[in-house]
Amino acid sequence: MSKSLRLVVMTLLALSSTSVSTLAQVTKSTKNPLQIAILHWYNANLTTTFGVGSAPVFLAFDGDNIWVANFNSNDVTKLQPSDGAELATFGVGTNPFGVAFDGANIWVANVNSNNVTKLRASDGVVLGTFGVGTNPFGVAFDGANIWVANNGSNNVTKLRASDGAVLGTFPVGTLPRFLAFAEENIWIANAGSNNVTKLRASDGAVLGTFPVGTNPVGVAFDGASIWATNNVSNSVSKL
Repeated sequence: MSKSLRLVVMTLLALSSTSVSTLAQVTKSTKNPLQIAILHWYNANLTTTFGVGSAPVFLAFDGDNIWVANFNSNDVTKLQPSDGAELATFGVGTNPFGVAFDGANIWVANVNSNNVTKLRASDGVVLGTFGVGTNPFGVAFDGANIWVANNGSNNVTKLRASDGAVLGTFPVGTLPRFLAFAEENIWIANAGSNNVTKLRASDGAVLGTFPVGTNPVGVAFDGASIWATNNVSNSVSKL
């Protein structure tokens, strides 16, 4: 056998040995290669109902637990998601409404005390109560700051999440209700003027006001577009 032919044969044997070794590793693996293929989807079903405070309105998830704002009992309830167990109830301001989580704390907008309450998510300790505009409804977190929609004063307040310092108050449309953070901007649904306002989060500059349906209330970001719920015209708008 020539040297060149011998080299080819040895190379093929080496490759064959490697393939067998690799195959052996795969066949001995405890992983199921069909795991993704056999996933099943099931219809949503009501598992149970849990009691909270009086007139619960909005809620937020902190990564571990569910927080519910109870409008009439002026408090928030903390629930354990796995079984709905009530972990605690904490007093806040008057008529709590919107709720947001900033990564460590829960922020609650108190409609009729014109302020927001900051609670430590781990134990519910009140870390501060901060004045905002009139009748605050919605709350949103932009990664560094808290934004509050002031339904009664037609503006939004920007608070530094670390200490609650007011960084600015910016005019928007009429009767702003809820907000959403989208990339570098804040979007606000203005129920009374049938539009949404886009603000630059860094400085609150108005980047545009866009018409939607009648009485927009909710607003959400899907990663590419903004969606607004039009309460009176029974529709949603996609921007």
